[in-house]
This record gives sequence, structure tokens and C-alpha cells, in this order.
Amino acid sequence: MHILMILSALTVAYWMRSESTKIQGNWNERWQKTLFLFLFPPLLIFMTDIALLCMGPQGKMGGLQTGCFGYVLALGALAFIAISCIKLAVEGWQSIQSTRNCLPANIAGQRVRVLNTRALFAGQIGFWQPQLVLSEGLLQTLTPEQLETVFAHEQGHFHYRDTFWFFWLGWARFCTAWLPNTEALWQELVTLRELRADLYAASRVDPLLLAESLLLVASTPSVSSEICCAALGSSSSDRLEQRIEALLEEPQPVPQSNLQFWKSFLLAFLPMVTVIFHT
Repeated sequence: MHILMILSALTVAYWMRSESTKIQGNWNERWQKTLFLFLFPPLLIFMTDIALLCMGPQGKMGGLQTGCFGYVLALGALAFIAISCIKLAVEGWQSIQSTRNCLPANIAGQRVRVLNTRALFAGQIGFWQPQLVLSEGLLQTLTPEQLETVFAHEQGHFHYRDTFWFFWLGWARFCTAWLPNTEALWQELVTLRELRADLYAASRVDPLLLAESLLLVASTPSVSSEICCAALGSSSSDRLEQRIEALLEEPQPVPQSNLQFWKSFLLAFLPMVTVIFHT
């Protein structure tokens, strides 16, 4: 019976990811659909493993005898998930530590860390309280007005705590890399994250200047890991055009969180209900 639960969860997860196609709509529709397709499958698998762990290796369920094989599989999957989290946390900590080696500075009233490289880089690096890191090349290339747009964009990342939330999403990405469309959905989420920060900045600075800054920064390769980092030019080049177009259009407000949307994730907790039928 345990094996049947595992196979059912894997089948649903694989089917959902296989059904992922190019998602259309406004920012809010794309964000909700992409996040659901990205996050629900690993959450379902995780809750199934937790349920099997709670049941134990022996017993009966629905009149059928349960063995230890499914329990061992669930235990192994949870061990992999835990080790993956530790691995990403260590890499994130190393990334954060590297920023502490950068010289602190006060630029236009903003406390930043200056990265010693000619590449154009601007990003928030950290966890819940990230630090703004700018490269020397960026400071030498951009005008004070363009720097102001960079500050506004990165403030958007700080406002939405993108480094914190995308650490956990990156964990889900790492654990389910074997599922179809994982990378495509991840890239879509990163692009939508950048669009949200662009919209936040566009309500405070000139969108045209922000578009200019974005084009300059996106022209150079990234100099930082994606872990615990939210950078101005972090989306792929094929998504750059839609970010520029969004900045040139009439700025749209970012909708608030929808409680009904988050309720849909409760379906992933259904495997926990099966624990009460286990004896």
C-alpha cells in the first residue's frame, strides 16, 4: 500500500509538470499558474513521504498489509531532501560570506558593498536581510540618475524578500530537477520576479532610465550565484525583451496575495489524511 501511495504521488507530480505549457496572461495570472505548477508537485511528494514516515514500517492500511520497502524509500527521499537543503544553505552562506569581503560604501545615501570587478553587477545578496552589492564597473559606467533606478529595482527585491523566498523555491528546483519542465518553470518564476521588481521601481523612478540601466547590466554575464541573490540582470536574454516592453508600457500595479490561491495548496496535504486509516 505504501508503494501505491508513492507511485500515485509521482504520477500526479509527473502529469502536472508534463501538462505545463507556455503560460499566458497578465503578471498575476502567470505568477499564480507558474508557482502552482512549480511548487505543488514537490509539496505533494514531500507530504506523501512524511505520511509514510508517520505510519512506520509495519501495519495495515485499508485491509492490506504494508511492508518496510515503501517506508525505506520515503526515508531515503526525505534524507535526500534534507541533505539538499543543507547543501544549498552552505552554498548560500558562502555567497553571503563573500560579500562581507567587499568594501562597504555609502552611495547616494545607500549603504552598499562594492564588488571589485569591471563587470556590471547589482544585486541583493543574503537571506531575510540581504545586502545591496554593486560592482566597481557599474559605479563607473552608470550615471547618478541610472544608479537611482538600480537602487529602486533592488529595493523592490528587498521589499518582497525575494532572496528569502527564492532560496526555498531553489530548494524545490534542486530536489525535483528530474521532473519535466522544472527548469522552464524556474526561469519563468525568475523572470516574473524581475518584472515585479521592475514594476516596483517604475512607480518611483523614470521607467525609460530603468530600461537603459537594465540593458547595460544585462549585456554582461552574471558574476554571482543564484542562491540567496536577486540581481538586476538575472533573467535570461530571451526574457529581456518582455521586461523592456513592460517598462515602456503603462505601469501596472502588482496585485496583492490571493488567499484563495494559497488554499489550493491544501490539496497537497491529502496524503496526511491517510495516516488515520493506518493501523
